[in-house]
Amino acid sequence: MHIFFSGIGGTAIGPLALISQQAGYTVSGSDKQDSNYIDHLRNKGLTDIRIGQTQENIAHVHAQNPIDWFVYSSAVTMEQPNSEELVFCKMAKIKATKRDEFLNHLIFKSGQKLIAIAGTHGKTTTAAMTVWLFKELGIPLSYSVGAKLPFGDMGSFDPEAEFFALEADEFDHNFLSFEPFLALITGIDYDHHEIYPTRQNYEHAFVKFIRQSMHTVLWREDAAKLELKQTKSVDIIQPPRKNPYRLVGEVNRSNAQLVVDGLYSKKIIQRPQNELIQIMNQFPGLSRRFERIVDGLYSDYAHTPEKIRGCLKTAFELSQNVVVVHEPLTNRRQHFILDEYKDLFLNVKKLYWVPSYLAREDPRQHILTPDELIKRMSNKEIAEASLLDDTLKDQIQEHVAAGDLVVCISGGGGGSLDEWVRRNYAD
Repeated sequence: MHIFFSGIGGTAIGPLALISQQAGYTVSGSDKQDSNYIDHLRNKGLTDIRIGQTQENIAHVHAQNPIDWFVYSSAVTMEQPNSEELVFCKMAKIKATKRDEFLNHLIFKSGQKLIAIAGTHGKTTTAAMTVWLFKELGIPLSYSVGAKLPFGDMGSFDPEAEFFALEADEFDHNFLSFEPFLALITGIDYDHHEIYPTRQNYEHAFVKFIRQSMHTVLWREDAAKLELKQTKSVDIIQPPRKNPYRLVGEVNRSNAQLVVDGLYSKKIIQRPQNELIQIMNQFPGLSRRFERIVDGLYSDYAHTPEKIRGCLKTAFELSQNVVVVHEPLTNRRQHFILDEYKDLFLNVKKLYWVPSYLAREDPRQHILTPDELIKRMSNKEIAEASLLDDTLKDQIQEHVAAGDLVVCISGGGGGSLDEWVRRNYAD
C-alpha cells in the first residue's frame, strides 16, 4: 500500500512516515519547506519527498505509483481547507484522512497493544521515558514521540513488539481515535480553547478517552477533576511521601513515577520495581524539555501556564538567579490566558518578552503585543519587551557570564525563539 504524507517534516507526521516504512508500506510525502528533519528522513530511505505542496507535485507522484492513502495533520485542513493536495485527492478518489485514522489502522493491523500517553502537559517526556525504559531493558517496542530523542528516532516500528507506545494528543480530538490497552494520563489543565469552548468540554473528552481505554492510570488530582473513582480499570495514584526518583525537576519525577507505576502495576514489564526506578533515574532527557544548549542556557517547550510553572520549578532547583526569555505560542491562546500572567513569573530575576509565535490564528483577533501582555503581570518591573536581535543576544550572554541561569521558553517551530537560540549559542 502506498501512503502519501502531507507535512512530512512535522513532529507527528514525520515519525509516522518512518514507522510506516518500517512496517512495510510504500511511503512518499511533501512539505512546504525543507528542514534538517526531512534530511534525516531521506537518510533513512524516505527519498520520495517533494518540497512544495502543489497539485503538480502530488499528481507526479501518483502517476509514477498510485497513492492509496493520503495522510495529513489537523493543521492542513485548518490552514488550507482547500489545499491543492486535498483537491487533487478528491478528484482522483484517493482516500484522505487525518494521521490518527491511519495510525489506528496500522496499530490494529500489527496486532500490537496500545500504550497511549495523554494529558495537557508532560506527555512527550512521559512517552520518551516509556521508550527509554523498554530500550534499557531490551524489550521490543514500537513507538511514536513528538520530540527528538538522544537514544532513538522519534518513531520506530518493531514487528516483534507486543506494545506500541504513542503520545496521544487531545488537539482536535485526535486521541479519541484510539482504544488503548493502557492510558497514562500525565495531567489535565484546560487548553486548546478553540477546539473545546469550555473547560467542561475539555474534561469530558478525557473522560471519553478513559472510557475507551481498557486500563487507565492517572493522578488523584486529575481523577477528582473528572469525578472518577478507583475501579478495576482505573488506577488512581499519588506522589509517595519519600520520592525515590532523583531526576532534576518535580515534573520529571512525577512523569517517571507515572510510567513505572503504570507499567509495573499492569504487569506490562515484569521486573522488580526498584530496578525500573534505577533505570528511570538515568533518563537522559530529550529535545526542548529543559534542554541544555550551553552551560547556563536552556530551552524549554513550555507554552501553557501550568507547563511554564513546571519549567520554572525545575530552573529554581538549579539556581536562585533565573532569567527567562519568553515567546508565547499562538496569539489565540494569549486571549484566553491573559489573567494567568499575573503571578506566573514571580521570583524571576529578569524577563525578556518577545512577540508571540503565530500559527493557525483567528484573523479577527487583535495581535497582543509583549507590552500588552507584560501589563498583566503583578511584577511587571522585571520585564521588558524584546526582539530576536543582537541586543537580546548580548543580554543573554551577559546573564550567562554573570552566572545566571537563562531559560528560553518557546513552543514554536520554524523561525521560533528555540531555533534562534540554537543558531546563536549551540556548541
